Parts: sequence; C-alpha cells; structure tokens
Amino acid sequence: MAKILVTGGCGFIGSHTIVDLLENGFEVISVDDNSRSTSIALEGIEKITGIKVKNYPVDLKGFEATRNLFVENPDITGIIHFAAYKAVGESVENPLLYFENNMFSLINLLKCVEEFNVPYFVFSSSCTVYGNPEVIPVTEKTPTKPAESPYGATKQMGERMIEDFSKYRNTNSILLRYFNPVGAHPTTHLGELPLGKPMNLVPVITQTAIGKLPIMKVYGFDYDTRDGSCVRDYIHVCDIAHAHTLALQFLIDQKNSSKCEVFNLGSGNGSTVLEAIKTFESISGVALNYELAPRRGGDVVAIYADNQYAVERLNWHVQYNLEDMMRTAWEWELKLAGK
Repeated sequence: MAKILVTGGCGFIGSHTIVDLLENGFEVISVDDNSRSTSIALEGIEKITGIKVKNYPVDLKGFEATRNLFVENPDITGIIHFAAYKAVGESVENPLLYFENNMFSLINLLKCVEEFNVPYFVFSSSCTVYGNPEVIPVTEKTPTKPAESPYGATKQMGERMIEDFSKYRNTNSILLRYFNPVGAHPTTHLGELPLGKPMNLVPVITQTAIGKLPIMKVYGFDYDTRDGSCVRDYIHVCDIAHAHTLALQFLIDQKNSSKCEVFNLGSGNGSTVLEAIKTFESISGVALNYELAPRRGGDVVAIYADNQYAVERLNWHVQYNLEDMMRTAWEWELKLAGK
C-alpha cells in the first residue's frame, strides 16, 4: 500500500481528496498547520471512511520541521500538494504574503522530495495560469498569459519550478490546473469551511442564504458576457478529488509520456456568476439578497476548460452538474446551521 502525503489535508479539496485516496486503497498522512483550516475535516474523513488519518501541524515554510516529517515517514512514495493561500482578492491586497507562503512551502517540499527520493508529485495548480485567455475553452496547450493576480503568479512560478526540478531527477510530476471547485461531500460530513469572511463565490452564496451574511456583491456587471458578469467553470469538489487519485495512479502505472505532465480539470461548461446564483435559488427555494458592484482587481473576464485530455489520458469523467454542486453546498450549510 503506497503511503501518500497530502499537504493541506484539512482544507476543502485536500480533505475530499484524502477520502478518495482512502477509498481507493492508499495509505494517507496529512500535513496542515490549520492557519486557513480546522481539524474538523479530519473528523469528517473518519466518519466517511472509518479511518483516522494522522495530521502533522507543520508550517511548511519552516524547512527543518518539514524535513522532520520525512525523517519520521521515510516510506512516503507520493505527495499531493494543496497547501497554499488561494484567494485572488486577498493576494492583490497582500502579494508578499502569497509569494512567501506559496513559494517557500513548495521549495521546502521539493528539497525533501530530492533528499528522500519521493518518486511521485502532484501539484494543485489553477486555471489562473492562463490569465485572460484570447480563446475559450482553454486546452493544456493554450498559451499562458501574465497572471491577473499574485495568486495566479504563484501558480505559474510553482509550475515552472516543478517542471525544471523534474527534468533531471527521479521524480515524475503532474500539474493539475483546476477551475472553480465547489459543492460538498454528498454525506454532508465534509464541505467548504472558510475561516472568517468567505472569499469564494459559493460559500458567499450559501452564507448569504442562511443569514450569516446580510448581502452579497456580484463584482462586475459590464463584462462582455451573456449577462455582464464573469464566466467561470464550476466543478464539484468530489470530481476534482477523484482526479488527484487518478493522476497519482497514472504516475505509479508509468503511463506518463514526460517527466512533468499537465491536465485541465474543469466541467467544460462556462457559467456566469448570475447564472450560478439563479441555479442556487432554483434548487434551494431561497431568494438571494445581492447587489451589483464594480469590477474587482485580479478577476479574469471569462474562462472555462476543454477537459478532453484528462478524459482520454486519466479516464476522468465528471459526475456532478451545477445543480448537484449547489445542492450539496446548501445541504452542507444547512448542516452547519443545525437545520
């Protein structure tokens, strides 16, 4: 049984991926300092799988503490690296925070990958690496443009770092560029749990609907899109999670044709922010209190994925639609509220 280290394992996507890995026969340990998450996710993982996963509360920006994790677990055969700050707006306001956290943690991990000969590395990347694309949907061959935010820049630099690192080492890597993960586990034992004010669309929607937030803002109403709001590719977190398991197995089975491969993870459909709101209102029966606001720095106008490469190479297939995403997110919010 391969032992996999999941960084950011208490986070939204990390915790769902741990569940998927466990359900597919992998042994998993987690590292998460809980600076942007809580240990509640570990309880959810155990409720779903019956397995208690060990989490190391290590700040990956500290090399010695990171290295000690590998000293204690010299049999780690694969790493899935989620641990990073991820809010576009916050990165615009505080770029140095993002460069320090996202880059130093990756550098320290790769140093340990080299020293301890870890053969497989899967990186949580993002569609933000494409910037404002001239043609959509984007494929893996779509040229990357200057990132619209420091967050996007850290993903571009992270990809380059891993590509250069992998060329002359024994490590094989996959970069997963995913779009907008949303929703929650169908059991309602796991979901998105932002600390403080949420910065992503769907938690803002559900918290507004439940009454935690008095009103929500739709940033940008004059874009050249169907209804003036931004277009995004929403993808269910469980679909994203399973893709990481498939990517890891792809490397273990030596199906990769290069030392570092790239895959888009999106539904292949673009929905506007206002369409996402209307879908939520339809499945929940709740009329959202929202207002149109000026554009926000760092946002791209429109982007969605061509996911055929992942379908063909990883045998990955999307199981959830936008209604499922909104329904599971709402059920999770209701459970948090004790309703």
